[in-house]
Amino acid sequence: MSIWWSLHLRREAASVPLARRLLLGTMETAGVDPDVSYELSVALTEACANAVEHGGAVAGRGGRTSEAYRVTAYLDGETCRIEVADAGPGFSGTALVPAAAPDAENGRGLRLIEELADHVHFGRTGRGGALVSFDKLLKWRADAPLALT
Repeated sequence: MSIWWSLHLRREAASVPLARRLLLGTMETAGVDPDVSYELSVALTEACANAVEHGGAVAGRGGRTSEAYRVTAYLDGETCRIEVADAGPGFSGTALVPAAAPDAENGRGLRLIEELADHVHFGRTGRGGALVSFDKLLKWRADAPLALT
């Protein structure tokens, strides 16, 4: 069995907990180990916060611009993949995620995602925006009602 969902969210700080709660609820219902769910929720929070802060306006229908970003989560078999896309400047294909200065108040989110996920990709969407995609192998609770294995 596979589960996936996608959200189109406004670039506002209040949207971040919504995405996190939806992910945690999905994982709890499926029976994913709480430690894995927590790590993925922290990584998702960081990716969403990055989109809220750095994402750009998206040209919509009728020439209107929309301050939005997209979150998509896939639970398929033993893996969860999460993608967060915005209309920001994106990431250079050759640039690595820069290290934050020890006294910096910002700049640790992308590194944290790298530490919490098994595989991470920072890139550009087909429309030139930023894309953060990360995967993590899932562990299941013993009583998992919807174990996808």
